[in-house]
Amino acid sequence: MKTKIISIDPQAPEPEAILEAARCVHKGGLVVFPTETVYGIAADCANPVAMKRLREVKKRSDDKPFSVMIAQKELVRNYTSYSAPKLYKLIDRYWPGPLTVIVPSEGDHGTIGIRIPDHTVALRLVESARCTIAAPSANFEGNPPPTTCAEALRDLDGLVDIAIDSGKVDIGRASSIVDFTKPRPTVVREGVISQAEVDAVTGRKDILFVCTGNSCRSVMAEYLFKRKVKGRQDVAVASCGTSVLFPTFASQEALHVLKGFGMDARGHLSQPVSNMLLKKSDLIFVMTRAHRSQVLERVPGVESRVYLLGEFAGTAASREAELDIPDPIGHARAEYQACAAFIDDCLERVVKLI
Repeated sequence: MKTKIISIDPQAPEPEAILEAARCVHKGGLVVFPTETVYGIAADCANPVAMKRLREVKKRSDDKPFSVMIAQKELVRNYTSYSAPKLYKLIDRYWPGPLTVIVPSEGDHGTIGIRIPDHTVALRLVESARCTIAAPSANFEGNPPPTTCAEALRDLDGLVDIAIDSGKVDIGRASSIVDFTKPRPTVVREGVISQAEVDAVTGRKDILFVCTGNSCRSVMAEYLFKRKVKGRQDVAVASCGTSVLFPTFASQEALHVLKGFGMDARGHLSQPVSNMLLKKSDLIFVMTRAHRSQVLERVPGVESRVYLLGEFAGTAASREAELDIPDPIGHARAEYQACAAFIDDCLERVVKLI
């Protein structure tokens, strides 16, 4: 059998060409395809015949697993129950990109490697195949990973059904593999992402402030807290809103109040709360009990990391009375100033947590 070669422009991939390759994978075939790192082989993980054939083509033993490719960050939850913030910090930073993570597989049946490629053709193929794709490099075990379709076919011509030729890959080096089943996230195969970079991202404390519109309370909390942790490279601070539909600037009154603290928030743009923001955050501070309910409705697993900011007020009396921080929107500047002062007082105790 001669392998069919399909040329696809990575800048403008033809949908029909992608679909032809995707149908081949979905029906149990093997397809060589490009990623930003090296060329790989796509096979349907759920098809025993395809996986047996893939092992024979790769000359890989049964005890060595294949990593899989997905097309969206959130889909990682379909393959593992592992939910530590450090995993989500790393994938949020490097996906799509040359990073494979090893995590416990769903149901605690060993481990699984997962990645999202940063290549248009690869992503379209993964999306269109409508199955979980196993994706080892397109070479025999022990041979150098191929950086062009021609290099892949030196080993695999006649052994795979289709080969997609999209020219030379960008990186030419296999993805970094980071093992999250070890005591700390450990690079077990170094690509362009080093252990030092992994340590910097996973060792950082991510702090998130949540309000409704992300235009006043959470903005003031974000910038006032940044002021308190200024110079600390191990802390990242962000804010978001539960009802944000599109990016807007902070309110003029919030900007004025922050200016009084020596903070310039004119560049702030509101962002909606998202599952990824919540999952990668080590500490999540909400302004009201309603915000807390909205957060936990989205991602119940973060319950132990969600706090009412008002709980950190300076006295027992104020903590009892001010668990919810009122929204100053639409009120006089004095209300904003009082809100900011209260938030700043709470943050004095929050900063001691990190």
